[in-house]
Formats: sequence, C-alpha cells, structure tokens
Amino acid sequence: MCCLSVCCFILGTVLLLHAAATLFMTGLIWFVQIVHYPLFNGVGPERFTSYELRHSNLTTFVVVVPMLLELVTAVALVWQRSEGIALWQLWIGLGLVGVIWLSTAFLQVPQHNVLSQGFNESAYQTLVLSNWLRTLAWTARSILVVYWLSLEMS
Repeated sequence: MCCLSVCCFILGTVLLLHAAATLFMTGLIWFVQIVHYPLFNGVGPERFTSYELRHSNLTTFVVVVPMLLELVTAVALVWQRSEGIALWQLWIGLGLVGVIWLSTAFLQVPQHNVLSQGFNESAYQTLVLSNWLRTLAWTARSILVVYWLSLEMS
C-alpha cells in the first residue's frame, strides 16, 4: 500500500509539472502569435536586426526550461502511465510535442535565422503563418492536459 501511494504521488507530480509546462507554453504561444509577432513589422529596418537578436535570445531563455520539462514529462507519462488515462491519449499528447519541436526546428527557427540578417517580408509572413501550427498544437495539448487532470481528480 505504501509503495502504491508513493507511485501515485510521483505520477501525480509528473502530471502536474506536465500540465504547468503545457499551460504556460500555450499562454505564451498565444501571446507571441497575437501580440508579439505582429509587432515585428513595426520595428523599422534600422533597428530590426538588433531587435530580432534580442527577441531570439530572450525567448530562448524563457522557453527552454518549460519546453524541456514538457517533453520529459510527456515521455514519462507514456512510459509510466496512470490507469485513468488512456494510452492512446498520451501518445497523441506526445505526438503533438513532436509536432511542436519539429515545427520549431524546421519552420520557425529557419525564419528567425533569415530575419536575424534584417527584416524580410517573406520570412516574416512565413514565420507568422507557420507559427499557427505550434499555437494550435499547444492549444490541443492544453485541452488534453486539462482533461487528464480532471480524470485524475475525479
């Protein structure tokens, strides 16, 4: 009985950490998509390169821990799942984490690399449009995570 309680505590803690990381990133990505990225084209060409560099460095500082925490806890939840959460749901959640990471690496980062050389309308439009993939993936993950929390609390 004691061992079961410890396992439940650990699994509950992993789920709470996972939910915190996912919900944080969902709020942040919506802010970036609706507020921050639209402001890029108003910075002006003479200051844009410096602005983009600061944006990339500061954003990395803010997102690296929650994104890694979300990834690690998503794997942990699949590996040692709660009986109350269907395995296929956890795999969908982990798959969405994969979509987010792949989108970041192959869609958003390359556009930021182009923009780091100066404002480029095509790269900017591609960045804003492609970022909807991450925005929707994190939103879907938040819905799943809130559902999982509700299952675990009932």
